[in-house]
Formats: sequence, C-alpha cells, structure tokens
Amino acid sequence: MPKHTESPTPKAPNASPAAHRCGYVALIGRPNAGKSTLLNAVLGQKVAIVTHKPQTTRDRLLAIHTTPQYQMIFLDTPGVHRPVGKLGRYMNEAAYGALREADVTVWLIDMHDRNRADGLTTPERALLQRIADRRNPVIAVLNKIDLLRDKQRLLPIMAELAAHNLGDCLLPLSAKTQDGLPVLLDEIQARLPEGPAVFPDDIVSDKADKYFVSELVREAITLQTDKEVPYKTAVVIDRYVEEQRRTVIHATIFVERDSQKGIMIGKGGQRLVQIGTAARAQIEAMLGTPVTLHLHVNVAPNWTADPAKLREMGYQ
Repeated sequence: MPKHTESPTPKAPNASPAAHRCGYVALIGRPNAGKSTLLNAVLGQKVAIVTHKPQTTRDRLLAIHTTPQYQMIFLDTPGVHRPVGKLGRYMNEAAYGALREADVTVWLIDMHDRNRADGLTTPERALLQRIADRRNPVIAVLNKIDLLRDKQRLLPIMAELAAHNLGDCLLPLSAKTQDGLPVLLDEIQARLPEGPAVFPDDIVSDKADKYFVSELVREAITLQTDKEVPYKTAVVIDRYVEEQRRTVIHATIFVERDSQKGIMIGKGGQRLVQIGTAARAQIEAMLGTPVTLHLHVNVAPNWTADPAKLREMGYQ
C-alpha cells in the first residue's frame, strides 16, 4: 500500500550529496489527459484512481518518486475545465495552485481528444496562457500516442507550442504502455533544482490510508454509475478500525437528491453491493489485509454548491 506521512519532516541539508536533485513537479492538463495514469506508471503502484470519465480526480495529490539520484515530488491535479459550481472552482484552483508552486510543470495533452481538429483545442489554448505565464521549466507531453494513427497530427501542435516558447521540450508518450516514460523522467530530472530530499525515501504520498480508501470507493461508484451521479457523489470515512486480522471500515456515500440515492442503492440493493464488492477488492489489494466494508447512502442537498458542506466532505 502507499506509505504516507501526514506531517513530513524535511531531511537535514547534509542528507544527500550536492549533485542530488529534488523538486516539485506539477502534472497539469485537461480532464482525461492521462495525468493519474502517468503518476501510477512512474510510481509503479496505484496511488491515483483512474476511470474513463472526465473529472475523476478532485484533489491535488502529492506523490513522491525517490531514487538515489533524485526525489520528484509530483502534484497530481484535477483536470482543468470550465467550472460549474463551487466544487468545480475548487478543482480548478487545486490545479492552478500546483502550477504556481512547482519547480517543473509537465503539461499532458491528450492526442486522442475527439474534439481536436488541427493544433490545440480552445480549452487547451486557454490553459496554454496560464502555463506560458509561469517562469518555471515546462515539459509538454503529447500523450496517448499509442491511439494516434496519423502521427502527422502532432506537427500543428508542436508548431503552436513552439510559437509560445514551449517547443524546447516536446515529448510523445503513452502513459498507458509507458512508451517514452524513461525519457520523460530524464527530462524532469535535468530540470529539477539541486538539493537534498524533502521526504524520507520510503514515503510515497502525504495522504493517509483513509483518503485512499475513500477514493477507491469513489472510483467504484464512478465506474458503476452514469450521467450526473458520479459528479454529485462524495465519500466520507466514518470509522476505520485496524483489527488483528482484518480492517473494518464504515463509509457514507453522499448524494444530492433522493433519486440519486435510489440509483446508488439499485434494485434490492444490488448496485450498492456491486460497488462495495469492487471497492473492497481494491482496498484489500492496497492494505494487504482482509477488509469488512460497510457502505451507507445519505442525501446532502446541494452539497457541491455549499462551502460548509464541501469542507465537511474534505474539499477545502
């Protein structure tokens, strides 16, 4: 399971040789650009949930990749989109905040975007302005090239990025197959500032296990429900008990309307059972212990637009 620390203590300045590099790397892009898939590939384990639906990632996730030569502190961010309501604005601000804090920005561009004609899409051009205003190094990653039949479609995008002084590091990549991943890591390393590691080398994330449990439940919900339901759902861990031979978890799934609650539970409770079964398998794989998972569904009207309720759900 991802080893984490909630209050990491920086190492002493002499903990690493002078040539060692360490810094923050922001993963930025539109929804479904492949940021979380890339992060999981880099770390060699699942730390970020992944689905085929946009806006799966809601929080900024800090994940650490450490080798003897460097420590890359990745900031996986929600996909930048046109926000609807306070939750959408929270997600965008999480992405823009990472952009401001990063030593290196990795901008993932989805080459399989169905809305793409030639060059960047209109939303990508808006994001380009944000990225171009930053002074930190930028690596533009043309992702999902395994799905791109006509490689000539790369050329207009490369020309457009070069026109905005972002052409010095353009990398084709498939986060799914990991084709191009070693080259990307080399390019990130070369742009990191020299310095000692910030986190102990066995730490993979700053999030606690309860966070990952709630995310895995939300992943199962996203995969098993449609339309607006995944986007109006939050998961809160009410009880988390590590017993001698198993972990017992009680979680509440919040939705906004009674109709969404009915969809979540399903006929005779079938869908909720399916969600629980899928989530439990993932949680057991992460924790390495048997898990008893109790799921409950409650209605919190209009929670995505209520600042107080957003804080209660962990979005702050």
